[in-house]
Amino acid sequence: MGAREDILGAIRKAAPPPVALPDLAGFGTRYPDVRARFAQSVQENGGTCLPGPVEEALHKIPAYAAAKRIVSQVPGVSRANVDLDAVLDPHDLRDLDFCVLRGVLGVAENAAVWIPEFPNRAAAFLTQHLAIVVEGASLVSNMHEAYDRLTVGGRFGTFIAGPSKTADIEQALVIGAHGARSCTVIVL
Repeated sequence: MGAREDILGAIRKAAPPPVALPDLAGFGTRYPDVRARFAQSVQENGGTCLPGPVEEALHKIPAYAAAKRIVSQVPGVSRANVDLDAVLDPHDLRDLDFCVLRGVLGVAENAAVWIPEFPNRAAAFLTQHLAIVVEGASLVSNMHEAYDRLTVGGRFGTFIAGPSKTADIEQALVIGAHGARSCTVIVL
């Protein structure tokens, strides 16, 4: 045996015994009004939260009214004019003005919305303005509850919480730095 194997063997012998993971049931903040807390968190993240129905809420968004190229994963968006299934190269989404996505789960503590896999997921990150539609019944208080309910299928899924943003050590916050400049969450 060489020195490497001796060292690794010594490390394995010195490893502490395995310990069961703690029970996290009941861990995390619970909000009495999940919908109100979710709306507040969306606003704190630099976004806007609107009640549905979808088409009615979209018409309250100035960026939607001004948008030329619109994609929608949500059926019934009348102004959608880009078919994600027909886009073969994500670079063709570089001038996307507005994107409407379906979220399946919303988290009140941080306004994160789970977006499962969909065609040309680059649309969520290349669009200038983003709207996410989520059912009010799918809102949970915290990330622990979210992961308990989450079913991950396919090759991709992501939590999105508000428009893109970045800040530096001098506390200068820039919204829309490297992704959507605005994010509206429509709660049905």
